[in-house]
Amino acid sequence: MTHISLDQANGVIAAAFAKGAELGLKPLSVAVLDGGGHPIAFQRQDAASSLRFAIAAGKAGGALALGVSSRKIAEMAADRPSFVASLGPIAPQGVIPAAGGVIVVDAGGRAIGAVGVTGDTSDNDEACALAGIAAAGLTAQ
Repeated sequence: MTHISLDQANGVIAAAFAKGAELGLKPLSVAVLDGGGHPIAFQRQDAASSLRFAIAAGKAGGALALGVSSRKIAEMAADRPSFVASLGPIAPQGVIPAAGGVIVVDAGGRAIGAVGVTGDTSDNDEACALAGIAAAGLTAQ
């Protein structure tokens, strides 16, 4: 597989929302980006705030830009805050240093896209991203 299809992206979103419902989370928003950081699909649940596309895309896009999950970027920010803060303005989707952005890889381990989830705690956002990726038959980095 060399890309994430629209059907797979929509499957990621549906499964992430289902995991959120199962856990009783706040309204979620999910962005699925291709390997170049371009949006494939985005949805936000009813009552999700308006900035959620930028946050979800920033988690996913930041992960793609640096080649690590947004959780790892948050860890980097603790050690090198000035460096991570400087990335947002130069990254097309921004960089959000909080868990919830997960890279999707092909069988060879190459990034083919990323998923960003926002709306609840960062740990819960990441759990929903991982659940969505797995349910769509994709592989998380």
